[in-house]
Amino acid sequence: MKMEYVISSWDIPSLPIVGSNARFPVRRIFCVGRNYVEHQKEMGGDGREQPFFFTKSSHDLVPEGGAVRFPPMTANYHWETEMVAVVGTGGYKIPAAKANEHIWGYAVGLDMTRRDLQQVGKDKGRPWTFGKDFDQAAPVGPITPASKSGHPKKGKLWLKVNGEFRQNSDIDQMIWNVPEQIAFLTQYYTLEAGDLIMTGTPAGVGAAKPGDELLAGIEGLGELRVKILPPR
Repeated sequence: MKMEYVISSWDIPSLPIVGSNARFPVRRIFCVGRNYVEHQKEMGGDGREQPFFFTKSSHDLVPEGGAVRFPPMTANYHWETEMVAVVGTGGYKIPAAKANEHIWGYAVGLDMTRRDLQQVGKDKGRPWTFGKDFDQAAPVGPITPASKSGHPKKGKLWLKVNGEFRQNSDIDQMIWNVPEQIAFLTQYYTLEAGDLIMTGTPAGVGAAKPGDELLAGIEGLGELRVKILPPR
């Protein structure tokens, strides 16, 4: 029996897959904060603190990147290049030793951030929603299946802005690796197939402006290109 809705339904947010015409449906986006030592330092932290997470809506996705609008209500709009782990099978209290069994693939992502609004949340003890969860806040490239890439523990991660390196690191610099993130997160949530985990950004975050061209890449996982358009 076909489901009837009182308003028109929307397409399920999804991402392309390298080497396939099929697409991967996206359910939720979890993001870990301050997961590279040098980024933690530039944001005022120090050491291997307990991981913490925030979320973005799947409707923030910009599949394969492209043109995004400079968002409203901010004067400090930042890029953050991240490896994205794509969950293929869910679970609760997944041990780190078993976590890779739940990962379907990996992609390059940008955790775009209204840094000034995030800072207001920090200063006032309020949620980060306005700083992190907004229209076009999650450009993500095509997914490389883990069956092709394996489960990368090392690989160059970089971002060029208008042709100049602004982030240049390696995913082996994560404080909490991907299996550890999944083990921690699933103490609080039941992961579901279709969830994404943005696994943190290294040092070199900075402010984007209209006209900027961002080119993010991770060794073995391709590239993601974004052009910043003027505000609506």
